[in-house]
Amino acid sequence: MTPLFASGYYHSEELRAAGIGAAGENVRLHRNLNVYRLDNLFLGDNVVIDAYVSLIASGPIRIGSNVHIGSYCHLSGGDGIVMHDFSGLSQGVRLYSRSDDYSGHSLTNPTTPPGFKTLKRGTVTLERHVIIGANAVILPAVTIGEGSAVGALSLVDRSLPPWSIFAGTPVRKIKDRSRRLLDLEAEYLGRGR
Repeated sequence: MTPLFASGYYHSEELRAAGIGAAGENVRLHRNLNVYRLDNLFLGDNVVIDAYVSLIASGPIRIGSNVHIGSYCHLSGGDGIVMHDFSGLSQGVRLYSRSDDYSGHSLTNPTTPPGFKTLKRGTVTLERHVIIGANAVILPAVTIGEGSAVGALSLVDRSLPPWSIFAGTPVRKIKDRSRRLLDLEAEYLGRGR
């Protein structure tokens, strides 16, 4: 009997055979996810992407090593998305590298010809050890500095400095973030040697 719902994960070997841009070792992509342009998806080692994630790789989506993406996330990579090592997305996070102009000075939506609309566009970059809380939204051309954390339900409309905790709509700095996790990273990476 064929199962009604897909379960389990695609692994590195299957993804390479299917034509992924790159897949490191110990990669697991849930079978219930949506991917557009698998050839524009580049994954490091130890990557887990859970069910019901949408990866729209019309531009390159580059995900480093030791990265987790929770269920129901949406990565719209028309102008590129980069997630560096040890970064992660909680459930429902949205990353947009392109967005219509909502000011009323141009038309909007994908049915409008290019001469009649203006896009805000640019690569979204999450540096090392960045963590994004559930249902946060990251807008185009934003870089979140190394070690920063963004709280749940936040809106990030500008680049953020490193080693800070942010929350709100739009985000504001709450406090500094501890760098102790760098010691834990060194211990973790050193134990395999």
